[in-house]
Amino acid sequence: MPFKSIAIALACACACLSPALLASQTASDQVRQLGQLLNEEWQYQLQESPELATTIGDDRYNDRWTDYAPAHVVASQTRIRNFLQRFQALDLSQADEQSQLSRAMMVRQLKDQLESIRLKNYEMPLDQVAGAQLMIPGFVATIPFDSVKHYQDYIARLHGIPKILSDLTEASRLGLKDHLIQPRYLLEKVAGQLQQIADPAGLANVFGQPAASFPATISGPEQARLRQAIVAAVNDEVRPAFAQMAEFVRKDYAPHGRSQEGIWSLPDGAERYRFAIHTQTTTELSPAEIHRIGLQHVASIEAEMSRVATQLGYKNLAALRKAVASDPRFFATSREQILDSYRHYVAGILPHLPQYFGHLPKTELKVQAVEAYREKDAADAEYHQGTPDGSRPGVIFVDTADYGKRSLYVIEDTAYHEGVPGHHLQISIAQALPLPPFRQQAAYNAYIEGWALYAEGLAREMGFYKDPYNYYGYLNGQLLRADRLVLDTGVHALHWNRQQMIDFFEAHPAEDEPSIQAETDRYIAWPGQALGYMIGELRIQQLRLHAEKVLGKHFDIRAFHDEILDGGAMPLDMLDARIGHWIDSRKSAITGAAS
Repeated sequence: MPFKSIAIALACACACLSPALLASQTASDQVRQLGQLLNEEWQYQLQESPELATTIGDDRYNDRWTDYAPAHVVASQTRIRNFLQRFQALDLSQADEQSQLSRAMMVRQLKDQLESIRLKNYEMPLDQVAGAQLMIPGFVATIPFDSVKHYQDYIARLHGIPKILSDLTEASRLGLKDHLIQPRYLLEKVAGQLQQIADPAGLANVFGQPAASFPATISGPEQARLRQAIVAAVNDEVRPAFAQMAEFVRKDYAPHGRSQEGIWSLPDGAERYRFAIHTQTTTELSPAEIHRIGLQHVASIEAEMSRVATQLGYKNLAALRKAVASDPRFFATSREQILDSYRHYVAGILPHLPQYFGHLPKTELKVQAVEAYREKDAADAEYHQGTPDGSRPGVIFVDTADYGKRSLYVIEDTAYHEGVPGHHLQISIAQALPLPPFRQQAAYNAYIEGWALYAEGLAREMGFYKDPYNYYGYLNGQLLRADRLVLDTGVHALHWNRQQMIDFFEAHPAEDEPSIQAETDRYIAWPGQALGYMIGELRIQQLRLHAEKVLGKHFDIRAFHDEILDGGAMPLDMLDARIGHWIDSRKSAITGAAS
């Protein structure tokens, strides 16, 4: 057939296609392009964040680190903007819900990255809670050591640590020039942490510990060679680099730290705090609204705590607080007792999960102590995710320092929060979902921490906290999260100083004294992060109440939980829309069945 005839035939064929079919083909093509673009952007994420790749079991970048050089961060804007433009150009108006949700989440993520760079947040990389100088040694426990190749990759990473610390120093110097710096007293803590990492030599150093033992599959001569290379890198490169940075922070950086605790004292401080609230809560709530919510919940939670105090035979809440703060039976007698308590509560709730969840985690969960170098400023407990294939378990890291001052009655709710049905259940399920990888690994603070706090309350529904003192401990945990709403907004928006924060904390105590001090400094160093817990929990509770009201006797708690979890972590407004759609679909199905 002549070329002209072919063209005419094709034109006629296209003309015969129905508008619906053409729209369907167009939508399919756009969804296909979305998938390709999501994969391209994900590969870029893994290259830019080698630690993330290692964490999820992708070994391709096990010999490198994130590039913290300020010039690299600034240059990355070009690539991010390009991705943003390409995602925005896609027409997904006729695409399925999950595709539209994936594009919306990615667009928001890219915009937030650009805004963070515009605000020069990368010029403040050091703090005593989540600073890069802690993340690097903390990451060692995540690295696989199953082969000679893994050890060789690790040695390459050790060689790269001096550059990382040099880049972080450069970024900090730029921040100093731009008046972007943490409070002085917090940076003095950072200097101490850096020196503590630098001091131990050889195998005693956190970076040398992987060479203390080897898999039996590695031969004796290879073990000796690898051990010698690791010890040499630690002693000759890593330790001097940490010592040098400790000296920089101690002499040249911390002395210039700001005197005011709140982020309001930084250039464009109010704008910075609004951005922190936006990213950490995925809402546009104002500081004043959040502060008010916090005060309301502090009052209501303390009212319930007073009821429990009376039930236990105490005159009032103050008397109960005094008792649990002074009676030795409420405190640990050893580090191992704390760890065993966490293991006991996790094991106890596991058999009951199928009554409340259709999907359950397949990855193993372990409990172990926080590394010694960071236990002075660590949270009571924190969860580190395992690999999607289950080859590395999820871990609850527990701070056992000053065990004699660690309250036992708060362990049960924390075990549910960090383990199951909290972080471990939610994150392990997310990693196995049939979704784009960036959604499997999404880290939206309000969703993740909100779910974990909701999980604490769910454990109460499931019949746990049988010991009334442990229920009091659960209420203490709720009070802590309500306190956070008040304290975070107090220091960063209302210009509270540290003593005002301590005064409020001690008037509404939800922690023992060592934890009150560490928690207060955490809120100062990490604006907005502490807001995500209760803001997220309240939103999930509201969605459940709405679903129960609309669906009535047809409400299924397992189906509701699966719907919350089956989309992975996401911004709260997107979760609202997703659950709203689910409720409408269930209602229509019920109505259709009835007719």
